[in-house]
Amino acid sequence: MGGPALRIVACTCTRYATHKKKVCMNSLNASLHHVDLLDAEHDAEYFEYSKAANPISAGLISRIPYQNFPSSLYDTGPSRLVPLDLSEALGCEGPATGPGLLANFIRLNAGDHLTLAPTATSQVLYVIAGRGELVQGNVAFEWEKGCFIAVPGLEELQLSAHEDARFYYVHDEPLLRYLGVTPTQQHFSATLYPAQTASAKLREAADDPRAQDRSRISILLGNRHFPQTRTVTHVLWAMYGILPAGSVQKPHRHQSIALDFIIDCPAGCYTLVGTDIDENGQIRNPTRVDWAPGLAFVTPPGYWHAHFNESDDEAFLIPIQDAGLQTYLRALDIRFS
Repeated sequence: MGGPALRIVACTCTRYATHKKKVCMNSLNASLHHVDLLDAEHDAEYFEYSKAANPISAGLISRIPYQNFPSSLYDTGPSRLVPLDLSEALGCEGPATGPGLLANFIRLNAGDHLTLAPTATSQVLYVIAGRGELVQGNVAFEWEKGCFIAVPGLEELQLSAHEDARFYYVHDEPLLRYLGVTPTQQHFSATLYPAQTASAKLREAADDPRAQDRSRISILLGNRHFPQTRTVTHVLWAMYGILPAGSVQKPHRHQSIALDFIIDCPAGCYTLVGTDIDENGQIRNPTRVDWAPGLAFVTPPGYWHAHFNESDDEAFLIPIQDAGLQTYLRALDIRFS
């Protein structure tokens, strides 16, 4: 008795499942909008290879421009977010500093609060001045001058200032806007890099006897969730560096955009940027960017650049790039002259 009963139940379920599938398929077919073949082909285009393989050279898409953003944009005045917007020059929806990233300055006066909620996966802040508190979801901690903060983008971020504060702030909303997506999960949680710890790690790198033999004296901020890329988030890369007195960081290039911020520097510090190098490894026909404390500037991807300090004191800088993503894609292609 038990055997046939089981077979009947199984057979009944199969027939029901088959019937249900037919009903679903009939419903799907009924809901489909069948278009004329000419309508289906309306958006299709075809290009001879040489006319489409390099849209930048053909003038179809713009190059990323050189641009400087002085500290006067945020030094005084009311609390505000200052997007460093180059979207018009880039020919993209804005605000955007590069095709995939937006850099900002933030001024937050004592007692004020600011809520940040970009459609982004990754946000990095550097505290230029001040102290206060950050809250995101169930995470809260205090920050002060010299701290770095990495924050995911799924939940809104609240900043409160205990004294007048200023920030350099970069996120990847332009990338998500271009892709037409919104984040659905967090790959990391809000992470604090305390000023004292970061400075001690940088000084340790600078005091290493082998430091002068390296291409640069700096530390990269990492997160334990990204062991493959060793970057601050899965998209963003952040470096904290020293340019010693009387030193030169020789020309190098990479396919990530660099949104550089000068923490502090004496007169006589600058960057040379150009598209090519000569037989001696020097940049041909370079554009010069003179540094100043609190300055931000754009180094386009693929451009050769070199940093110079012709003074008797150290200088400090923070490049933030989309090199987390570029490294994961195996497309960073960093080279040194």
